Amino acid sequence: MMASRDTERPLAQRLVWFVALWLLGTGSVATLAYILRLWIAPH
Repeated sequence: MMASRDTERPLAQRLVWFVALWLLGTGSVATLAYILRLWIAPH
């Protein structure tokens, strides 16, 4: 496990990390879905 720290990160910094990781995750899934769509069903 992680070492316990008494200094907790501020809420704003944790929210920024959460939003950044969420955007990267959903963006990568959307990009993969778009590539698969173009590959499977070309115009």
